[in-house]
Amino acid sequence: MNELTGYLKKLVTIGTLALMPMAAFADEDYPSRPITHVFPWGTSSPTFAASQIIATAMGEELGVAINTVSMTGASGMNAFKTALAEPADGYTLIDGYLAPLVIAPMNGNADHSYTDFIPLHFGVSNAFAIISRADEDRWTDFPSLIQYLKDNPGTTRYSGGPEVALPHMVGAMVMRHNDTLSRHIPYSATADGVKDLRAGIIDWVVTTPGAYRANESHVRVEAVLTDANDAQNWYGGAPLIHEFMPEFPLRGLGSVGWTWWVVKAGTPDAIVEQMRDAQFAAMQREDVRQKVADLGFVMNGYTADQYEEVVGPVEEMLQAATDALTWEKEALENN
Repeated sequence: MNELTGYLKKLVTIGTLALMPMAAFADEDYPSRPITHVFPWGTSSPTFAASQIIATAMGEELGVAINTVSMTGASGMNAFKTALAEPADGYTLIDGYLAPLVIAPMNGNADHSYTDFIPLHFGVSNAFAIISRADEDRWTDFPSLIQYLKDNPGTTRYSGGPEVALPHMVGAMVMRHNDTLSRHIPYSATADGVKDLRAGIIDWVVTTPGAYRANESHVRVEAVLTDANDAQNWYGGAPLIHEFMPEFPLRGLGSVGWTWWVVKAGTPDAIVEQMRDAQFAAMQREDVRQKVADLGFVMNGYTADQYEEVVGPVEEMLQAATDALTWEKEALENN
């Protein structure tokens, strides 16, 4: 009888284990193979380079390679869907960029919320700026640009990159807050909009740091769209937007592009802690910090325990930015 009882217990144990998700089995030798870092945009952007720098250093801290893989499409959602289809075992790291992490769920284009992931640490942020041609003489600074737009509603054209991307949202917020109007011309990449700015096809652009630096001698910065002084240095000391608009509602991470590295829910706690420690160590290295700064990005230093308190207010601010897009569309139709 004892043998039979022992046999039955063994069967129950085997059956129970078979029903448990694979993520429950922590890899005692983690990491024992390369890790995939899923990146939601193309490989030609400075954002990809910054993520690759951090991922490589993080892999060095863990003792394995971390390969940054670009998966484009659907405003970052293709990358998220691919990553979420993988096991929650610590071998898939998600570059939680703002668009697929926060904006897509806000607009009903994702089944997840930012709260559905386990956060590692903050990655980097990059501030946008409003630029004109270097020889632009219809205005000379941000206040005179706004005045020109007021005097000529709907006759100028601007670009914030792709339609409904964050730079477009921020541009619409600037116009709504100043009760003026300009027509948005979407481009698949900010650099294409800057090219047409230089050609005189459009009048002003909400630019990214990389696109600005590539065209620095041909453009003039009217305002840096953040309240972070570190970003001001990248744009040659140009004034911050809040110097002109103290009540501008987008502050902190609400007006900039950023990424917070996350993993799939269900990833074992021990593995999450190893990943957090490795990312933190990588981002403290001076060589990493300098390379990332040279690309125009800021390491804000937020850690995993600050995830909710930092990201939550951003979601609220971006709702106001989304409302500005609706306002812009209606204002142009009625103009």
